[in-house]
Amino acid sequence: MPASKSERCIVSSCLTGLCTRYDGLSKPNARCLEMLRNLQYIPVCPEQLGGLPTPRVAADLLGGDGRAVLAGRAAVITKEGTDVTKQFIAGAKAVLQIAQAQNIRLALFKARSPSCGLSSQLGVTAALLLEHGIKVIEL
Repeated sequence: MPASKSERCIVSSCLTGLCTRYDGLSKPNARCLEMLRNLQYIPVCPEQLGGLPTPRVAADLLGGDGRAVLAGRAAVITKEGTDVTKQFIAGAKAVLQIAQAQNIRLALFKARSPSCGLSSQLGVTAALLLEHGIKVIEL
C-alpha cells in the first residue's frame, strides 16, 4: 500500500462518500478511506464525466468486457435498453486525461462497476487505464 502523502491517485468518487452512483447514492468504503489517508487524491466518476446524469439508469456491459467496448466489439446498455457506450468511452478518456495530466499511476476503483470494475468483469475505464500502464486496485 502506498505510504507517502506525496503519492497521488484517482479514486471512484462514490467510494469517498460522494453521491455519484447510478442510483444517486454513495458507497463509502472503509478500506479505501484508510488508504486515502496516506495519499493525495482526485475523486472521479467516469459516467458523470462522460455526460450521464446522477441518478441514472443502471447499465451493463453487453457482448464483452471493457477492452471489447473500447475496441468496438461490445456495448454498454442501460436496463431500459439505451446504448450509453459513447458516454462510457468519453468518461474513460476524461479520467485518463486527468490521470496523465497529473502524472498519476494509481487508481482506486469501485468493484462491480461497468466503468471501474476489475475482477468480475473489466470495466471500460479500468481497461483504458490498464492499457496506459496505470495500476488499478478494486475496492
